[in-house]
Amino acid sequence: MTTVPFPAATITGYPRIGRRRELKKALEAYWAGRSTREELESAAADLQLATYRRLVELGLGAQDSSLPAAFPLYDQVLDTTVALGAVPSRFADLADAEGRLDLDASFVLARGDAGRAPLELTKWFDTNYHYLVPEIGPRTPFRATADRLVADVRRAAAHGFTVRPVLVGPASFLLLAKADDDAPAGFDPLQRLPELLPVYAELLQELAAAGADWVQLEEPALVADQHVPAEQLASAVWDAYTALTAVAGRPQLFVTTSYGSPGPLLHPLACSGVEALHLDLVKGATPAPEELEFFRGEDSAVLVAGAVDGHNVWRADLAGGLDRLAELARGGAQVSVASSTSLFHVPHDVAEETRLDPQLRSWLAFADQKVGEIVTLARGLAAGAEAVAGQLAEAAEARRTRQDAAGVRDAAVRERAGSLTAADIERADAAVRRAAQEGRSFTASGPLPPLPTTTTGSFPQTAEVRAARARHRAGALTDAEYDAFLREEIERVVRLQEELGLDVLVHGEAERNDMVQYFAEHLDGFATTVHGWVQSYGSRCTRPSILWGDVSRQGEGLRGEAFTVPWIRHAQSLTDRPVKGMLTGPVTILAWSFVRDDQPLGETANQVALALRDEVADLEAAGIGIIQVDEPALRELLPLRRADQPAYLGWSVDAFRLATSGVRDETQIHTHLCYSEFGEVVGAIDGLDADVTSIEAARSRMEVLTDLEAAGFSRGIGPGVWDIHSPRVPSQEEIEQLLERALEHVPARTLWVNPDCGLKTRGYEETKASLEHLVAAARTARERVAQPAGRPLIVQHGTRG
Repeated sequence: MTTVPFPAATITGYPRIGRRRELKKALEAYWAGRSTREELESAAADLQLATYRRLVELGLGAQDSSLPAAFPLYDQVLDTTVALGAVPSRFADLADAEGRLDLDASFVLARGDAGRAPLELTKWFDTNYHYLVPEIGPRTPFRATADRLVADVRRAAAHGFTVRPVLVGPASFLLLAKADDDAPAGFDPLQRLPELLPVYAELLQELAAAGADWVQLEEPALVADQHVPAEQLASAVWDAYTALTAVAGRPQLFVTTSYGSPGPLLHPLACSGVEALHLDLVKGATPAPEELEFFRGEDSAVLVAGAVDGHNVWRADLAGGLDRLAELARGGAQVSVASSTSLFHVPHDVAEETRLDPQLRSWLAFADQKVGEIVTLARGLAAGAEAVAGQLAEAAEARRTRQDAAGVRDAAVRERAGSLTAADIERADAAVRRAAQEGRSFTASGPLPPLPTTTTGSFPQTAEVRAARARHRAGALTDAEYDAFLREEIERVVRLQEELGLDVLVHGEAERNDMVQYFAEHLDGFATTVHGWVQSYGSRCTRPSILWGDVSRQGEGLRGEAFTVPWIRHAQSLTDRPVKGMLTGPVTILAWSFVRDDQPLGETANQVALALRDEVADLEAAGIGIIQVDEPALRELLPLRRADQPAYLGWSVDAFRLATSGVRDETQIHTHLCYSEFGEVVGAIDGLDADVTSIEAARSRMEVLTDLEAAGFSRGIGPGVWDIHSPRVPSQEEIEQLLERALEHVPARTLWVNPDCGLKTRGYEETKASLEHLVAAARTARERVAQPAGRPLIVQHGTRG
């Protein structure tokens, strides 16, 4: 093994979608058949090389392994799955004779095909990124497939860059996996660790032969409490890394532990023989003096300090950060400086946000600025604070102006939030509300039928909708012209839903560019970006808003003006079927924004909840009888350590209830949750006290219902029957099977029928076909369950019984 020093400054990852979403466009052109595979791979390679050049411009070394070769075309867990040859049994036919998956086959795992659902998507720790869940069984094959990793290393070298390949580490890969459908009861993918390690060893040897001096193995699962007893997990980590460090002809190993602290696993990681170990000093803790012993001595691991926040956009406290790093160095550790997490969680460059208020912009650091902060800290650590005095002073001044700026603190908002009482988050008992709602005619033709059908909010955002929005933003459409366009689009969506036979309609959200940004544009205390895109999954990107100050609705007075009511009221005026009011919940607005870090999250959540409470009240006053407040990110912010979870669940549930508890009993409150491991927060889902909860369930084939049933969940539930994150159209029979499974756990009187999530990203052709199948499947299920109950079916709208 060649000994090459670890770089003084590095990052664990960088935005990979492109400054102008070049990778997104290349992927979607390829999937649509508008480009070739060679054109896709060429575009990706060009973007990767441009990233290396930019990082070197920002101060990282071209040939010291400070550049991570972390550039998946879809997902880093999928890339590791392919590199390990861990092909799920239901996709085995896609592998070649040697068990390898080519690029097109890997996209089938990610997106599904006509006969197969894709791998399950779920949230990546406490972020809004979604990863693809590996499926591992006792017989899942493992084979080293280093072709793409090796190609990345060699391409970079040909252009003068020595890069650091990146893989999900063996422990995290298996901890993040689920047992495949053929696995026996009680099987744990972690049982396969001894068989997986030789494959990692082979990958490491091939990467060393290709010229890699360092390889990055990501072990974020080790900062979260797991289902495995702590002693067993520590033993597994020790066995894994002592085995890998004993591999002959390997590169040096750099292990990362982002999103928290490894706690008791620090010892087996640091003492296993790995040459460098990353610790997240933003979400995690600074090593105690006794833990610094692990990093002292010539043969000890380099302590790679994740001192710059990779998960939020505020400028770092450089002086305070330098003091912490210097203290670690004085403790005897060899210290390098890094980001706390991969920078793919933040946008590329704040300098491009010329429409932001200059003062606000001065408080921010996107990926490029964070690389600069890391380089500054590394230089200060090596040469002393005097060498970076100018940068330290500039950062301190930005923090001072932020603290004192108008709008950061609003006395009226704080007084209102400070006067809240327990009564503000209470509603009548669920049974009382159910009786009031069952006695209400939500439509002109009577109560809702059994198994009512609906969608979860948005309808496809077509090219025409996006073009009209762009023309209005550019001034080519007047406000009146844009308003007329949106009203026509809403009418088209309402008429389509009537034609399809849905029972509870939505207005389609044509006026909304994003389910959080739209709210940010109507709330004080928020700012939005133009180029601030971050990857959510695959080619999907979001532009998180920036929550910088105290929050209330815009307009005159503390409660401001309603902004969703005109669109919902217009939609309801077009039909005699109920139209849901659609709002994004307080926790999701926080989770999908870059949130202020100068006060507890619970305080910020209450401010947002009060603004939403005002909007809910105005919707109810406008005659809207069903109001949905979405909380898809409820699980997302859940702390990774169980000891920290009750406090979070307390304030997050209370914030939702604060937003929704001001309505009458007969007003039906819905919520929607998606793409997380909800079994961990079943109690919180129940605590939201919504009358109806729609929840992602199609990819996992209704797994969550077992947890809800065990918890005694008794209110309305709409487990998703159509996975909208895949382009495939589910058949009527497939949806019927899911409904049959749902009815094994949920009484018919409380079961709703809906897709997993909003339809914004889907096309109209697949949307129509899928909803036709959904409605037909619901009709069939309704016929099966209604007659045996001894009650006649309620005929709704004259379309079905």
